[in-house]
Amino acid sequence: MDLTKISSPSFLKDLNKKQLEALAKDIRAFLIEKCAATGGHLGPNLGVVELTIALHKAFNSPKDKFLWDVGHQAYVHKILTGRADQFDTLRQFKGLCGFPKLVESDHDMWETGHSSTSLSAAMGMAAARDIKGDKNFVVPIIGDGALTGGMALEALNHIGHEKTHMITILNDNEMSIAPNVGALHDVLGRLRTAKEYSRAKEDLESLMLKIPVVGDKLASTAERVKDSLKYLVVSGVFFEEMGFKYLGPIDGHDFEALEKTLEYAKKVKGPVLVHVLTKKGKGYKPAEDDTVGTWHGTGPYKIETGAFVKSATKGPAWSSLVSESVRKCMAEDKRIVTITPAMPVGSKLEGIQRDFPNRFFDVGIAEQHATTMAAGLATQHMKPFLSIYSTFLQRAYDQVLHDIARPKLNVFIGIDRAGLVGADGETHQGVFDISFLRHIPNIVLMMPKDENEGQHMVKTAFEYNDGPIALRYPRGNGYGVEMDAELKALPIGSWEVLREGNDAVILTFGTTIPMAMEAADVLAQQGIQVRVVNARFIKPMDENMLHEIMKAGLPILTIEESMLQGGFGSAVLEFAFDHKYRNSTIERIGIPDEFIEHGDVDQLLAEINVTAEEAVKRIEQLVPKNSQVGFNKV
Repeated sequence: MDLTKISSPSFLKDLNKKQLEALAKDIRAFLIEKCAATGGHLGPNLGVVELTIALHKAFNSPKDKFLWDVGHQAYVHKILTGRADQFDTLRQFKGLCGFPKLVESDHDMWETGHSSTSLSAAMGMAAARDIKGDKNFVVPIIGDGALTGGMALEALNHIGHEKTHMITILNDNEMSIAPNVGALHDVLGRLRTAKEYSRAKEDLESLMLKIPVVGDKLASTAERVKDSLKYLVVSGVFFEEMGFKYLGPIDGHDFEALEKTLEYAKKVKGPVLVHVLTKKGKGYKPAEDDTVGTWHGTGPYKIETGAFVKSATKGPAWSSLVSESVRKCMAEDKRIVTITPAMPVGSKLEGIQRDFPNRFFDVGIAEQHATTMAAGLATQHMKPFLSIYSTFLQRAYDQVLHDIARPKLNVFIGIDRAGLVGADGETHQGVFDISFLRHIPNIVLMMPKDENEGQHMVKTAFEYNDGPIALRYPRGNGYGVEMDAELKALPIGSWEVLREGNDAVILTFGTTIPMAMEAADVLAQQGIQVRVVNARFIKPMDENMLHEIMKAGLPILTIEESMLQGGFGSAVLEFAFDHKYRNSTIERIGIPDEFIEHGDVDQLLAEINVTAEEAVKRIEQLVPKNSQVGFNKV
């Protein structure tokens, strides 16, 4: 079938089982081909092909509302709603978004890149439906890994309490990004294997339907029999205790089972949970065989072999550099403990997990819990390393402020994927952490210029004993610089002059240092000598150096791959104001007041004028010269 000709999922209503199976095969081949070129979340989408087809056949989108939790399982949904012809641009600059997007289609009801939100949003939509008197289904699709998020449990509690009419699809593939962990995972494991209960329940319900009900006594007796059977065979049917009608588990790749169960679910009043078992990566052997999460989200790959197409890199991945430095420190200090919220693979923590299993904790998708657990460890004089993506640290803001910074606990926060991350787009760009951390008392915030300085900052963090300290590091790889054999601690709040100059000063850090150095080289050819400073400590800043610069009256340009509002440049402006440097000239380059969409990082930076060219232009305006040599003429 030519999938690019699909404009609406309504055509599914007329397809028989054989035709549905052929469509599923075509969709899998399409996804494997397209993701091989663009990269993307292949494994999760291969696992929900039949489920997504069945949902669109059973319901009427967009009247009926589908909410994809996290959203990285929405590729099949996008194909069935008329966007297959855009898949060559998937996750590319100005192309098709890798997650549901309200402006893309009327069929996308909920935008998310973070897990565990669909049930709360669905409750809101269902409440609005009931208030308005509308008649439609609200169908959140949530993964088993996302249930570890506290927000999902809060929503389950409320939905069950209100007896809200809603059909929740639990897509259970035993993995989120990495294999799932926790007691809830174990509960689902028991349900997966409770075939005796499922068969017995079906037989009993069938028998009960044939018995004429004579008064309330017989009905209540029958319900007690069902309850007794339930507890006899399955130890703790969690969802039924939460107020949901539990259906399943069913094979998520069996169209007949899906159709039968979904039609039954539509007839049930109140909250229903359909437990669907799927195979992540189904239909592509390398993805099916993945047991650690490698095929959750990938770059381009060779279809025939499954080998990834890797770009040329000079240095180690930043995540590997930091985790390896932490691992070395753990070998020397038994007080160091590592915590991750379901990202052992993404943050390259496998070495720590292997070497120190008793001091490594994967808490599942539970960022708030991970953060406060780190605080609890710190109260007992342990040295916790909390490894967490910048975008997910947003979810633990209160815990950082209230539980770590306020009591001034010694927690080391590794902020992975700081800065623009590219293809995952708005929901994952790590550009807000400086703004939401910098104003919190007691916290130290730093970012290295290269991987050698990065390993020393890890040592700095573990030797620091005066409160929380956070290390930002970007997505991607280092520069391949020479590495010192021995780790050393850096003086807190110290900056470093990388290039001398007395006409102007660029203050920057991390990924934008090469940009500043390039601009300084161009300006030097115009006779403008620019001092480039590695402002590696974002908080506290090097106040001695700032006083020296501002007393000399040197114009300042700050550059940062983070939000301008409340960012590093704002801190420099605040310093000038507070110390009455009224004549200081300060310009800022950074992320403007908008969400940055998906695409190649260099393209995104060019789009918002965070470039060496823009730095040259700003310095030229700050330091007027007679030279007419421009950036593009050098």
